[in-house]
Amino acid sequence: VCRSLFEKDKLLFSFLLTTKLGINEQRVDPSEMRFLLTGGVAMGDLPYPNPSPDWISEKMWGELCRATSLSPESDKWTGLAQHVSENLADWKAVYDASEPHKCTLPYPWHEQLDNFQRMILIRAIRPDKLLPAITNYVAEEMGSRFVEPLPFSIEPSFNDSSAISPLVFVLSPGSDPMTSLLKFADDKGIQVESVSLGQGQGPVAQRCIDVGAKEGHWVVLQNCHLAKSFLPTLELIVEQQLVEGKVHKDFRLWLTSYPSPIFPISILENGIKMTNEAPKGLRAGLLRTYMSDPISNPDFLNGCAKDHAFKRMLFGLAFFHSIVQERQKFGPMGWNIPYQFNENDLRISVRQLRMFLDEYPEIPYATLTYTAGECNYGGKVTDSHDRHTLMTILATYYNPAIVNDKHYKFSPSGIYYAPPPQEHAGYIEFINSLPLTSAPEVYGLHDNADIVKDLQETGLLLDSVMLTQSRDQSGGGGKSFETVVAEVAADILERLPVNFDVEAVEAKYSQDYFNSMNTVLVQELNRFNNLLTVIRSTLINLGKAVKGLALMSAELDQVGRALFDGKVPGTWLKKSFPSLKPLGPYVKEVLERVVFFQDWVDQGPPTVYWISGFFFTQAFLTGSKQNFARKFKIPIDHIDFDFDIRDKDGDCSEPPSDGVYCKGLFLEGARWSHAKHQLVESEPKVLYTAMPIIWMVPQEVSKFKVYNNYNCPLYKTSERRGVLSTTGHSTNFVLDVRLPSGQDPAHWTKRGVALLTSLND
Repeated sequence: VCRSLFEKDKLLFSFLLTTKLGINEQRVDPSEMRFLLTGGVAMGDLPYPNPSPDWISEKMWGELCRATSLSPESDKWTGLAQHVSENLADWKAVYDASEPHKCTLPYPWHEQLDNFQRMILIRAIRPDKLLPAITNYVAEEMGSRFVEPLPFSIEPSFNDSSAISPLVFVLSPGSDPMTSLLKFADDKGIQVESVSLGQGQGPVAQRCIDVGAKEGHWVVLQNCHLAKSFLPTLELIVEQQLVEGKVHKDFRLWLTSYPSPIFPISILENGIKMTNEAPKGLRAGLLRTYMSDPISNPDFLNGCAKDHAFKRMLFGLAFFHSIVQERQKFGPMGWNIPYQFNENDLRISVRQLRMFLDEYPEIPYATLTYTAGECNYGGKVTDSHDRHTLMTILATYYNPAIVNDKHYKFSPSGIYYAPPPQEHAGYIEFINSLPLTSAPEVYGLHDNADIVKDLQETGLLLDSVMLTQSRDQSGGGGKSFETVVAEVAADILERLPVNFDVEAVEAKYSQDYFNSMNTVLVQELNRFNNLLTVIRSTLINLGKAVKGLALMSAELDQVGRALFDGKVPGTWLKKSFPSLKPLGPYVKEVLERVVFFQDWVDQGPPTVYWISGFFFTQAFLTGSKQNFARKFKIPIDHIDFDFDIRDKDGDCSEPPSDGVYCKGLFLEGARWSHAKHQLVESEPKVLYTAMPIIWMVPQEVSKFKVYNNYNCPLYKTSERRGVLSTTGHSTNFVLDVRLPSGQDPAHWTKRGVALLTSLND
């Protein structure tokens, strides 16, 4: 099976197999399995206070408290939260360990819990190390062969095949099985006919199959995902022509295709599937670049008029290509939107580099930067901040220093640099001497980016496993699906406040030409009423449906499934503010936002606004600018926000004369230093830090203060990507905030530093 799975899915398959066997043999408790996937579902306040908030996050403490009540009949988990509270130093040692999944847990928990149950604690304490923990668990339960990667080989698949079953290569970016296949055919002494499918190639492919089936040679149809109109015909050919007795015993039909919804299911079911993924990593990417055309051509590599400059800049360009591809694995911190940068982008940039260096007396750095950054690579970049990041990264490799300074380094470690100009074999040797795995610093990121990447991979695996779970598997304490859903729905309903009386608020805060905040308040309350109404109605109807008093519609069934899994129902999110939180923290945030606006209604506008509490943040900020513009009779398009960080006690005891004080923001990728009053590097393992109150001061753009700053983008969620809404604003990006910095702004741009209004937990 594993030869037909991508690397990312092999561990998923092995883990599913192991846990299914464990549940069947009653070695794994289904309620504990569900807890491992969801972290438990709870709405109310935690039963015990967090004993050490400096390293125990609210999410971690919540999961430890909920784990304490797991499997009450066995007493295995009883007293866990209290033990953590009383033995903080022992548990912090596990938290701080580089490999916590291999640590011995504090007594008596290591002996008391089995391998599977220990993974639950790793999930709570260090979720970034859950994947290695799962790998160890599968290896111990099933044997190491279930987690060790298999070398790619065509022969085992060929030995399992017959003339009537197609062999399907499932492609991934950078992989090309044709070289291996042609060599394998040559070793077997078999003739191969290859057709690259595309417009008009269907009849050619059909003729090749007809001839091959009679004469017994192999036919390869490449890129089936591009031949939508031919695939139904191919499906008929496989079903009707490739049958026992009609085809030569040596005939084989080989197909290559990227994963695609248009590929015929019957061919997938009856065929033999293989994957061949290109090696991942910076070194593998560089090696692939230098082994491919045109760089592998000696005439191209050695024939430039400015040989020294060409070879130095060529290596920089190849390095840049690998960097922009590999940054994708860091999620939104690498790129807001994942882009498929490919070999064509590199190839055209390489040829342009050679052409410009041959034709111009001086090296045209600006022209080369524009053609490579804005045109070739930037042509597919749709996010303005991603484009700025791309151009900032390119500036590291396309500049005079790479040509003139023989000691020029690509990153602070000094490991990566452009080697002296040499022959092709010398470059291959140099690339092979580079580290197999690269640290985040080479991409311009903080070491914490590795934790972000690991958390992302853990989340993907758990979500994928979750999709395979049936609702029959018990929830907490062995309760049925209906019982769990009814309890959660009733709990949320009990805590849900009544809708705002918008008419009364409009009477109290009537429209005022010089105070747009009254209008903003009423608009926000209407949005909250819509959300509260949807939540209330779906929960009431769901409560009736699980008792059999009303019809369980498809929409209610989806709401119930989401509540059971501890996720926010899609029906709510359609009417909600953007949020990536699970169900418990989401409901808590809804209630906190309602309290914020209720206080505003009851006590008047706050001195410091909780900017994270708004549905439509841009309207709130526009209202502030509008107040300033009308007060001083200045056109609003001449005005923008300047920013003043109020990080001293007592800075915000009175409302400002103009603008607004805003709290509730978080920094990702950096932290704010109160002592230095500027951005500084993050602490190890601290992914997000609270930002002090920011005074957003409307000013005429011409009167802005000048200081060394980083234009920090502010997003509503850590996903960062958004779409343009009907108002012309992004659904995620809010505005750029100028933050004082002692470093070059490019440093923070490469770090992916951003402000967020809401975290994931």
